[in-house]
Amino acid sequence: MNSEKPVTVSVALVVYNAERSKFLIVRRPDDDADVAGHWGFPAASKKDPQELWEDTVARAARIKLGVDVRIVNMLGEDTADRGEYILILRDYEVEIIAGEPVVPQAFEGVTQYVEQKWTDDFSDLQRSAKEGSLCSRIFLREHNVSWE
Repeated sequence: MNSEKPVTVSVALVVYNAERSKFLIVRRPDDDADVAGHWGFPAASKKDPQELWEDTVARAARIKLGVDVRIVNMLGEDTADRGEYILILRDYEVEIIAGEPVVPQAFEGVTQYVEQKWTDDFSDLQRSAKEGSLCSRIFLREHNVSWE
């Protein structure tokens, strides 16, 4: 890893339904530079260096889904070279404690998702993982599902 590149640290949120039979995924806009139109998990664009992981997770939940959450578990972490920067991303399993997830939210200056769905099908995540989505790769690895 080239240490001269800036490092961006981010989180993704894995939300299960009450029965834990389905998980919530969101679709990125078609003009998104990284994984346009792909399904994945809601993610914060950047963790501030002085910010606690819990605070980043809470901020991502409010800005991306309009909900309050609590962390259940950290599922994993992965790193990727994105050309101009290094991305470090953690997937956190969270439980919604207030609100119902809705996309898009009305926050300016951050990627807002165009669609959401509850699913138990890994295939949408396999496509995005193949294209480089770290949040999808972490989740699939946790569930022993290949994307190759």
